[in-house]
Amino acid sequence: MPRHQSKAQKDTIQRVMHEFKHGELERKGGQNVKNPKQAIAIALHEAGASKYESPKKNKKPKEEQTEPA
Repeated sequence: MPRHQSKAQKDTIQRVMHEFKHGELERKGGQNVKNPKQAIAIALHEAGASKYESPKKNKKPKEEQTEPA
């Protein structure tokens, strides 16, 4: 996990973990996530704070990262 997270990233991670704890977090296929490690990975990815994403991409807010189709 990154050492420094923006407020928006912290809020996103908190929201995703809340969904996981209440059984509302779903995988891409629509099935519920049961593994806490998987929930953390989803949270970091949605927040743009995953160490597997480029640092340049992580600096941008999530709204700017998604490209319009």
